[in-house]
Amino acid sequence: MIDDLVSRGTTEPYRMFTSRAEYRLILRADNADRRLTSLGAKLGCVGAERSAVWQRKERGLAEASALVRSLAMTPPALGRHGITVNADGQIRSVADLLGRPEITLARLAEIWPVLGSFRPEIAEQIEIDCRYAAYITRQQADIDAFRRDEALTLPSDLDYAEIGSLSNEVRQKLALVRPATLGAAGRIPGVTPAAVMALLKYVKRDRARLSA
Repeated sequence: MIDDLVSRGTTEPYRMFTSRAEYRLILRADNADRRLTSLGAKLGCVGAERSAVWQRKERGLAEASALVRSLAMTPPALGRHGITVNADGQIRSVADLLGRPEITLARLAEIWPVLGSFRPEIAEQIEIDCRYAAYITRQQADIDAFRRDEALTLPSDLDYAEIGSLSNEVRQKLALVRPATLGAAGRIPGVTPAAVMALLKYVKRDRARLSA
């Protein structure tokens, strides 16, 4: 929001949409303490007591995270415990298994009792982290791709109507401004990060087709 108002400006009352957050999978309510407490402490906005509570949780998360990545079983062994996975010979860690919505930490604690020793707030965060892990990995790949290609030149005659995943509003804004680069497109008010990624993928695919 601050970036929008400072660098882009607004011509109407500002509405806060999750779609306007650049990396909204990372900007979740459940990890706000992880993202902001240490920063708040450095700025003097977080007191010693709150900081100590967070440091205790941070240590607990680090230990739990290491544990769920170290405990693992083969598909046949998991099958003997009633958990069915592809019989591909790949060993699955607890973190991998928690990425499946039907598997809970409580269920896995029946196999590895040590998992039942996590404090409730640690157990909840570990489950959430593992559920989101694959999606965040993909989002990080998008972030890295955008940073690499921010200076990518856009064709001056690009037909935005051909990019099916763009909304009509975004198409109109892009057609009106005709940004010269991908980075310039991302700074147009109303053009979301998702739209920028769709634009990047379309232009790259089109160039690959023409060079083939």
